[in-house]
Amino acid sequence: MDCRNRRPHIIGVDEVGRGSLAGPITVAAVAARISEKRSAKSDKLKKFLRGIRDSKKLSPKQREEWFRNLSLFTCHSSLVWAISSVGSATIDRIGISRAATLAVGRCMRKLTINYGLRTLNSKILLDGSLYAPRTYQNQETIIRGDERIPLIAAASIIAKVTRDGMMTHFDSRYSLYGLAIHKGYGTAMHRAAIIRHGPCALHRASFCKKLH
Repeated sequence: MDCRNRRPHIIGVDEVGRGSLAGPITVAAVAARISEKRSAKSDKLKKFLRGIRDSKKLSPKQREEWFRNLSLFTCHSSLVWAISSVGSATIDRIGISRAATLAVGRCMRKLTINYGLRTLNSKILLDGSLYAPRTYQNQETIIRGDERIPLIAAASIIAKVTRDGMMTHFDSRYSLYGLAIHKGYGTAMHRAAIIRHGPCALHRASFCKKLH
């Protein structure tokens, strides 16, 4: 979908991996055009989004199904999205909050470059403690936004499926830690593995100081 000269738009943004001990923080931004006119396409999209739920309330199989359905709407030009991940080294250097904001900004630029979306003029709705860079003045951070705003819920699913896939892939390289199971979060199994083997390149040193 080329969004040039088409407005207004609304963008839902969410992240996955903020509290993880290993791996990146991943942000997804999902954009839909706000239309004053009713159409079969817009009605279908609204009905679809009404049924979406926060990724944390879905099983992995359900998340994968929603991800495929979101991809279908993208193919039919109803939705567009962008994804950005910031890795452990950057998180250790600038902190998790700034890393999250950095990823949001990258998503906005991708939406502009790839789809011509005028993100500076779009309404940006972010979940929880997420913020876009200050240049995006029309932004709102909403507590439990992934439960209340369908576009944020869509972003949470895209971010979750994307990051989970990355961590499963990393598991083959760093097989001592069980990354495919816990996706880098601080489970008892993961903490025990860090204590036993020490951290690997994926681990956030600033998050693992007391474990080795």
